Amino acid sequence: MNDGTLLAAVDLGSNSFRLEIGRYDHGHIQRVEYLKEMVRQGGGLDDERNLSDVAMQRGWDCLARFAERLKGFERSRVRAVATQTLREARNRDVFIHKAQQILGFPIEVIPGLEEARLIYQGVTHMLPQSDERRLVVDIGGRSTELILGQGFTPKCMDSFRLGSVAWSGRYFPGNAFTDSAFKTAEIAAKAVLDEALDMFPRSQWDVAYGSSGTVRAVSEAMAANGRGSEAISRADLDWLLDRLLKAGSIENLRLEGIKDDRKLVIGGGLSVLRAVFDLFDIEYMTIAEGALRQGALYDLIDRGSDETDLRERTVVRLSQRFSVDTAQARRVGTVASALFTQIAEPNTLNERHSRKLDWAARLHELGVHISHDDSHHHGAYVLEHVDAPGFSMAELQRMSLLVLGQRGKLRKLEAWLHDELLVKQLVSLRLAVLLCHARRDPDYRAISLQFKPRHIKLVADVGWAHAHPQSAWLIQEEAIAWQKAGWRFSYTFE
Repeated sequence: MNDGTLLAAVDLGSNSFRLEIGRYDHGHIQRVEYLKEMVRQGGGLDDERNLSDVAMQRGWDCLARFAERLKGFERSRVRAVATQTLREARNRDVFIHKAQQILGFPIEVIPGLEEARLIYQGVTHMLPQSDERRLVVDIGGRSTELILGQGFTPKCMDSFRLGSVAWSGRYFPGNAFTDSAFKTAEIAAKAVLDEALDMFPRSQWDVAYGSSGTVRAVSEAMAANGRGSEAISRADLDWLLDRLLKAGSIENLRLEGIKDDRKLVIGGGLSVLRAVFDLFDIEYMTIAEGALRQGALYDLIDRGSDETDLRERTVVRLSQRFSVDTAQARRVGTVASALFTQIAEPNTLNERHSRKLDWAARLHELGVHISHDDSHHHGAYVLEHVDAPGFSMAELQRMSLLVLGQRGKLRKLEAWLHDELLVKQLVSLRLAVLLCHARRDPDYRAISLQFKPRHIKLVADVGWAHAHPQSAWLIQEEAIAWQKAGWRFSYTFE
């Protein structure tokens, strides 16, 4: 990546949406601009876990303003990630579809562990190089991430479904601050986090860092009231609790450093933070400058090549973990990518889709060691539920669908066959799998593939079918499978 390149990260959090723009400079990123809007999308989830129209509109309006600033950015230089609220929302596809049109860039709903990884990357890249063992805590609107790591390497991480928005709405009804409400909220937070005690023991870290969200809000309140700004102590939390109890309600709270929009969730955030201090025996928590958005920016740098793209390393790790036949996986990936190139538009976007198809192809036999006959079902299940650092939930679902549809009837994918890109990837993978049935390099260069709306056409060179009768028969069976799914699949063996 050239020095001076502009990069941008959009963080669609449960409480706030943030835009961070930075300039790449000799391996580091210098901030150019930072925008933050309190959207409170997490408070717009109803009992059925659907986002309200009002909450969605607040998000769309904010992204429209971000989009104006992002005009002119290359697609590969922007990463937009959404966290817990959109992980939970049952109608997230409605929001995401329009949000992507407004923003002009893809939006990834990332798993909790991927959020934790990016938070740690953001925090550590903003800290001096050190061998210290770090515990990083990020209390967001609807999730709390905990990460143990050293240097740039996270050793252990997890994401828990509690945060300032969720706890404020659940345990502080009517915006009232009472002693009993705080005690109940802290007990509930400890109950959720209790399972993490064995994962993050006090003996395994030297310094605790707090990132973004609640920790930053508490730090700003401490600084504004002369109690220091670099770290938070137990005494600081006791002092803040006392001030909230004396106020009795959000309406009566007059405290320097806490903005009006943050007051709405300070009760829930403070109760979760106090629970974290107690459970993990924290005396002081140092304020970290980095956060999720910085992690996303540095991840953009890593995605510039296979050598540094974490997703490539994740594919290799999963292949090893599930004892995938590497030679066959590479073989199928090569053929699938070559066929896809014939029917995809020659642009940068489809180059990235080809790369993702290659990853799916290299993992298509993930489920073989669970059950050979139903390997595609088991492989698809594993991909949709496995811890896969670097991948978004949408990427994992797409790979899962491709693995599921690699062979057999297409009826199981009927709901997705309107997606032209998926169909192009799917037919490329299915043909690659059948052409590689003998587990040796096939004569795939003799195959020409064409794609029209609901029509797939395959043409083989003269003599190819005679030289490869089994493959020719499998292609005929493939044509029948597509026709049963409502597609036309024609083939010519010249």
